[in-house]
Amino acid sequence: MLCVAIVVMRPLYAQHTENTLGSLWPEVEKNYPGVKAKTSAIDAAKLQERAVRGDMLPQVKAQVQNTYGTYEGNAGAFFPQPGFFNVSGTTLALEGSSMAANSFGSATMEWELFSFGRLRKENEAAHTLFDKTISEKDAYLLYLKKTLSERYITLLYHDAKLDWAIKNTERLDDIRKITSGLSASGMKPAADSLLASSSYMQAMGEHDKWYGLTRAAFVKLSELYGNDNIDYKTSSDRFNTLTQNLAKRPNSINPSHPILDAWNKQSEYYTHSAEAQKRSTLPSLRLLGGYAYRGTGLASNGTVSGAWKDGFNNTANNFLVGIGITWNISNLHTGRLKSEKLFKDAESSKQLQIQYGLAMQTDLSATQTKIHQQYKQLDKTRLAVKQSRDAYDMYLARYKSGLIALSELLQIRSLLEQAENAHIEASRDYWMLLASEAELTADFYFLFNNL
Repeated sequence: MLCVAIVVMRPLYAQHTENTLGSLWPEVEKNYPGVKAKTSAIDAAKLQERAVRGDMLPQVKAQVQNTYGTYEGNAGAFFPQPGFFNVSGTTLALEGSSMAANSFGSATMEWELFSFGRLRKENEAAHTLFDKTISEKDAYLLYLKKTLSERYITLLYHDAKLDWAIKNTERLDDIRKITSGLSASGMKPAADSLLASSSYMQAMGEHDKWYGLTRAAFVKLSELYGNDNIDYKTSSDRFNTLTQNLAKRPNSINPSHPILDAWNKQSEYYTHSAEAQKRSTLPSLRLLGGYAYRGTGLASNGTVSGAWKDGFNNTANNFLVGIGITWNISNLHTGRLKSEKLFKDAESSKQLQIQYGLAMQTDLSATQTKIHQQYKQLDKTRLAVKQSRDAYDMYLARYKSGLIALSELLQIRSLLEQAENAHIEASRDYWMLLASEAELTADFYFLFNNL
């Protein structure tokens, strides 16, 4: 007679505080690296906005030079392009060294007073980009909430299937023991004992499978939560409980949904950037100012000193203020093309917002229809499980009395197993649909507080 002990293996996790789905979220939001990355992106966009706003302030530049070289002068003119340097000398005969030291320092200020609103549009574009990063973070948090919900539901589903496998194993172990006793007394053939033992071993293998899947699901959940201090016993009890959101649920997508708002901000960003690019083709009015200090080893009496320290002598100080207009005329064509391209990008983003809105509305309507029908299925599968259990108990009593064959009892047990499995599958689908609805409506209150 084969005798195999039942080994009930359940996950042994650190369990200090009973958790619900909602109680896990604060830790995920606080510690998950993806959330921190989105927060850093918001900080970067804020700094970029401040940097763009700084372009509206006067721009001050300073330079200090100390040189040593020739001073031969010549008449003529040149364009002061990068790569040229200027030597200011004289054609008169000078006495002393053929080279002289020079020192020079200057500070200039340039303030753009009027640019046809270009700077204002650039600032608006930077602010819109900042708002867009906030919406993107909110959309990511919704995605993360759904991911957390799905992993939690998957864990509860695998845990329920593990309980289901344990109950099947226990039922088959009872049948195996009863069959062994009846076979030993000669009331049942030995083949019944072998068949019962075979079914029992298959159930043990199924139990091992679901134990491994439960462990794996727990590891996936711990990756989000940050540690393995999770006690989901309370949620396991709620998983198979018939729960319905009786509150009036929104049946339309909110236009300010973070995903749609991010696309809207993207469109606004391109629009402001296009306006700024369009205005950059126009002239700008600037206030200019400067101050310069110069020293040289060339004395006014015609004596030249080659000593380095004398390069700070014979000083001259000058300042200059004025108003200038600059206009990059060659940018008229390319600037217009860049502006039109950005307007097209804005239109594309707007159309994508509309597309996502329609798709989300369709998904919401379909999901809520499924939830309604899934709730009905749960009610029926729950009743089917109860009836199957009652029937199994009656057939088990009849088998003990020798009134039915083992094959009939195993068939009834198989029907009970199928009913329980169908109820678990329906529960998993129901909660998954609620998670999808919560993401579409941007409202996880019911899910977080009822699971």
